[in-house]
Amino acid sequence: MIHHFNGTLGVLVGFDASEHAVRALHWAAAEALRRELPLTVMTAFTVPRAVSSYTDPTTEITGHTLARQGAEETLQEARDLLEGYPGSTQFQVEYGDAAGVLVAHSAHAEIAVVGARGRGGFIGRVLGSVSSALPAHASCPTVVVDRNYELSTGENPWVSTDERPVTVGMDSSHGSKLAALRAAEVAAAHGVSLRIVLAVPPLDGALLWYPELGPREEEHHQRQRELEDRLQLVVRWLSGHFEHLVISCAVIDGLPVEVLRAETSSAQLTVVGTRGRTGMASALLGSTSSSLLMHAAGPVMVVPEDEDPRLPHEDSPEAHAPAR
Repeated sequence: MIHHFNGTLGVLVGFDASEHAVRALHWAAAEALRRELPLTVMTAFTVPRAVSSYTDPTTEITGHTLARQGAEETLQEARDLLEGYPGSTQFQVEYGDAAGVLVAHSAHAEIAVVGARGRGGFIGRVLGSVSSALPAHASCPTVVVDRNYELSTGENPWVSTDERPVTVGMDSSHGSKLAALRAAEVAAAHGVSLRIVLAVPPLDGALLWYPELGPREEEHHQRQRELEDRLQLVVRWLSGHFEHLVISCAVIDGLPVEVLRAETSSAQLTVVGTRGRTGMASALLGSTSSSLLMHAAGPVMVVPEDEDPRLPHEDSPEAHAPAR
């Protein structure tokens, strides 16, 4: 079952006609069709300050200006690309900052989708100077589609044949458990397995110089086994809500950012929460957010904080697994 956010916009995709935006549009269209949701294609325009100071703002927003005309032409390219698409579509031109427009409309969407880069305009601004604005502040999950996403070329290009798993990065935070729920929903809807990963930072280089510190390595392995056991609690919790979903888990040595980046190459979607405990989620929206989102080898979904009745209670074992 897909969790709904009462989103009248369905799957919202930002479009600026760049190569990355085309891939985002394709991903969004396939996802909207799979979920039986409308697809909303949106672009935004602004007017340079030097120009807008000589015009009536109301005319600029509502009138047939060159800026608006360019945005309409951009949407026409999206219409052409969606020719033959069997799902419901709607197209919107909005006046304002690109990231701000998407954040505002995300409250009425199930998912917001953007490409990893753009033409310095719509998408370029979302993942440019305000690289974390949309994933960090959107009201619905945000998917960033990278340049490696391959467009389907089969008889029905809107139906995905990707059988790779959906992967979710875990830590002990509320946000990562919510991300696991959303990842499980997507995996179930796509008919693929779910992979849960937890990164464990490696031992420092001291052992190379001080072998007598060797027992620390055994402590590390013991800790890893404990984390693997606790991940199994998460698996059992999710299996209770997704009976037929195949779920696997792994504790991986490495820095969370590096583990996440590696996972994106073997998953059809990698999911993280917006808040974490020094783990994958916090790393994604911290100082390395631009590097992760713009260099991922596959689409990444960032899940905002929310409540869900299926989340484990604080006094249950699952609520504290996996601890760090």
